[in-house]
Order: sequence, then structure tokens, then C-alpha cells
Amino acid sequence: MITFYIRFCIAFAIVLCSYSASAQNDFITFFEPSFAVNHKVNGSYKINFSTVSRNYIYRDEEFEFTTRQLQFVHFSTYSLNSNHSLSAGIMYRFRENFEDSSNELRLTQQYNYAYRPNVIRFGHRIRSEQRITTENTVHRFRYRFTIDFPLQGDKLDVGEPYLVTNFESLLSVAKAELPQIDQRFTTQIGWQWTKNLKFQTGLEYRFEDYNNDTREILFVLTSVILKI
Repeated sequence: MITFYIRFCIAFAIVLCSYSASAQNDFITFFEPSFAVNHKVNGSYKINFSTVSRNYIYRDEEFEFTTRQLQFVHFSTYSLNSNHSLSAGIMYRFRENFEDSSNELRLTQQYNYAYRPNVIRFGHRIRSEQRITTENTVHRFRYRFTIDFPLQGDKLDVGEPYLVTNFESLLSVAKAELPQIDQRFTTQIGWQWTKNLKFQTGLEYRFEDYNNDTREILFVLTSVILKI
């Protein structure tokens, strides 16, 4: 099962890159590693801190490795019950240090609903965001549907792998600009290395601004998640 998934991801990436690179010269591939720390303050409240680096690995029909941005994120989450939660987040993205683009302050409000009727867990997430730069403020609205499940047995144990797949739609609106609609498809495989440490890796494919002038972007994702 795991070997099949890895082979599928590699084949999927090769096909997408080959197709998109031949179809358009502006196709881009990013490598995006992240590190997150989660802490449960009490039974209802938890906090999350993470850092994410985004790096070009393919653009202008050439391979390269160039950092585009670095961002730091904080989220506070309050659980209403075992299935429902509310979150608020703040992010600062450094881009001026790496390319000719402004830094960004982002504020996020989130509602999440997750349930597990059997082995598979289903999740629905609704977000609103305010993306603030020196040029303008963009209001973005997001909906994501997620499924995840262990790849061995009925529950996830230490040392075992799991699969996470999600589909997300986004609407961005700003003053004096046309609305922008994006679609994202993500699939990742993860391992519960220890009781408090996880590792995930996979692919995300984005169709950005497809209601006006579609841009296709592939992300190679890796993340380390630590619970303290």
C-alpha cells in the first residue's frame, strides 16, 4: 500500500510536470518544507506555531533552487466539543528579502468540523482571511474537505503510516480587482514516528485564478509536526 502510494505520487508529478511544461511556459514547481509545534493548554484550548519556507525548484522551463518566501504562523484553537472547533490565527510572510514583492500580514478566522464514523475521518473547514500588504488588502474565503485514515489497522499506532487527502476551493476579492477563484488538490502520506512526532510528505496541485487566467502550480510538501 505504501509502496503503491509513493510510486503513484512520483508518476503523478512526472505526468503533471510534463503536461504543464509543454502546455505553458509559466508552470512553476515549489518545494515547501514546514515545521509545526502543537501544545494543548487544557481540555478545550490548544495553540500551534509553525514556520514554512517556499522555494522554487522549477520555473521558466529550468530547474533551480531559490527561496521565494519565509513565513511564521500562530493559531489558537478552542474546541466546542469533540467534533467542532473555532480558531484564530496570525501569519507574517517575509518576501521582500527574497524577491521584488511586499511582505504580508495575514489574519485568519476558522471553523472546523470533523467526525470519524469508522476508520476514516472526515473534516470540513471554513476560513476567512485578510491578506494585508503595502499594495492592498485581499479578503479570501476558503472551504476545505479532508479525509484521513491509517494505512494499517483500524487506528493509528506509533511507527505506522496514514494518508491525508483534501480538496479546497478559494475565493479572493479586493477593491478595484476582479474576484479570483482557486482550486487545490492535496495528497500526503504521514508516519507517526513517536507518540508526539509526525512526518508528512506529498503533493499539492493548484489551479489559481482559473476564472480569469489559469495558472497551474505544483507543490512538493514535507512537514514535521511536534506535540509538546
